[in-house]
Amino acid sequence: MGHVIDVQGVTYRNGKNELLNNISWQVRPNEHWALLGLNGSGKTTLLNLINGYMWPTQGQISVLGHRFGEVDLRELRQSIGWVSQSLQDKLYASDKAQNIVISGKFASIGLYEQITDEDQAKAEAFMKTLGCAHLWDREFRTCSQGEKQKVLICRALMAEPRILILDEPCNGLDLFSREKLLDSIEALSQRQDAPTLIYVTHHTEEILPVFSHTLLLRRGEAVRSGETAQVMTEDTLSGFFEAPVVVEQHEGRVYVRAGAKA
Repeated sequence: MGHVIDVQGVTYRNGKNELLNNISWQVRPNEHWALLGLNGSGKTTLLNLINGYMWPTQGQISVLGHRFGEVDLRELRQSIGWVSQSLQDKLYASDKAQNIVISGKFASIGLYEQITDEDQAKAEAFMKTLGCAHLWDREFRTCSQGEKQKVLICRALMAEPRILILDEPCNGLDLFSREKLLDSIEALSQRQDAPTLIYVTHHTEEILPVFSHTLLLRRGEAVRSGETAQVMTEDTLSGFFEAPVVVEQHEGRVYVRAGAKA
């Protein structure tokens, strides 16, 4: 397999609206990527295309070595985990946290299958990695927003995906909850069995050093992609945001503020 994700010249139009324009993007094995874009940049459209929920107007997509049009997308999706806050509303609030995690193995809302000792051990291991083992036997509705996101990530991992998309997981979190979640994501990336991570955000400071590569998406176009250190520069980000910004780095993360240097 040459690429984990291979998007070649993809354009997507919805009626007269062009949501993506000539996007080319390649994710190679052993790379973790950040996808940075403001609201309306086309991030969700691109994710839907990669998952095969939408079809490109032009261009070609291959995921895990399988070219779209030549593969059963229902089977392919079983290798892709997509963690989004929209899933929270579909889950049963009274379910225990570990049951929500285990239900990811069966891609079900609610748990109706027989649970094995192996299922429980696997769920416990993921919850320890994500720092939420203390939620065992807690009802989902009693968890904080950050805790719920950790449970959802563990749920996605139960299906042993080869790609894990984290779709703006820190939205709605306070500073401390955000940092706890980011610490958990970093711990996940260190596992030998970690899937390829795609972290979607519109905040530069959420891009951890583990995300070796970054794609900048603006108004449906790929402004720049490549190694994060080369992409997250003051000149590049000023052009990307279409306004002068000052870039400050701290522990391998990039913090941006408006305005030019004196």
